[in-house]
Amino acid sequence: MNSTKKAIVIGAGIVGLATARALAVKGFKVKVFERSQRAVGASVRNFGMVWPIGQPTGELYEIALRSRSIWKESCTEAGIWHNENGSLHLAYHDDEWAVLEAFMAENRSVRPSVSLLLKKQVREKSAVAVLKGLKGALWSSDEVIVDPREAIGKLPGYFSEKYGVEFHFGVAATEVQTGKVCTGDGHWHEADQVFICSGQDFETLYPKLFEQNITRCKLQMMRTAAQPVRLGASLCAGLTLTHYKAFDKLPSLPTLRSRFEAEMPEYVKWGIHVLVSQNGLGEVTLGDTHEYGLHHDPFERAALNDLVIKYLETFCRLPKPEVAETWHGIYPKMTDGRTWFVQQPEAGVTVLNGLGGAGMTLSFGVAEMVVGGNLSIPG
Repeated sequence: MNSTKKAIVIGAGIVGLATARALAVKGFKVKVFERSQRAVGASVRNFGMVWPIGQPTGELYEIALRSRSIWKESCTEAGIWHNENGSLHLAYHDDEWAVLEAFMAENRSVRPSVSLLLKKQVREKSAVAVLKGLKGALWSSDEVIVDPREAIGKLPGYFSEKYGVEFHFGVAATEVQTGKVCTGDGHWHEADQVFICSGQDFETLYPKLFEQNITRCKLQMMRTAAQPVRLGASLCAGLTLTHYKAFDKLPSLPTLRSRFEAEMPEYVKWGIHVLVSQNGLGEVTLGDTHEYGLHHDPFERAALNDLVIKYLETFCRLPKPEVAETWHGIYPKMTDGRTWFVQQPEAGVTVLNGLGGAGMTLSFGVAEMVVGGNLSIPG
């Protein structure tokens, strides 16, 4: 590009990649600085789910659909595996089915991608869903799966080739001022706009700002070896209905929450809800847990993984359920109900962070909005 406008993005996780793309599309010459030799944080430690079904109808759902569109375009052009396999929310109790019915009643006219399925229809979408005791399911065709390790690893090369984005891995940003960034080698780099998109760098560069309405969420996850079959739709069950904002305001949800609090207090305490996604190699990612606080120990709790597996077995039977890998991830999350953090601490410097567990779902769409000058923060 011949543009004289320059931008620097700090962080090459999904938020940084999305921001770099949005800036390049707007005509900026973009440099990305990533302190690690490759992205190794929360952006590669997740399900790889682009999950519009979890976003409330309205602006956030539309942002999720925009992100989905960019994911599909980018994966297709970059040769990145992705699967438009949709999702199933499985219901085994009357109170879970009541929530799904309420969701459909409110969204039937605005979400043509969703429908309620009876038990016999579920098997057509999933080879592994447990049918015994099943009341039915909410089907959504919106959801797309990528393997985050592959996708986050390949997108920099694709963005370099298509948009001319210049990536510098293993280079930390040590100071930011209006119009320039200092890196660990002591060099200053000039830019018209600077975007800080890494939680770790956000905390280091603007520690006082980071402390405002932000906490950290630690999650534990697992992955199996390759399964001998394709599973079909990504799966979840009743616990997930209490996790995502799409279901928050349904009048039948408090009854479901009350039952979980009475019957499954450990799941509520540790923020456990269970999702199942399968990558292109056939491996299945399972999880997860949610622990909130500014400081977390580096150790994983085997008992929490056991709770995940126990609940998984109530709605999904994998041919090869043995766990091959476990890990944890930590990401910044807003504590005041906002969906993300965006603020300009000084002229020409924007912090974009705090998307929590919705980074894969929202980042591409959010970055376009922010780069376009829309600094509003949906609740």
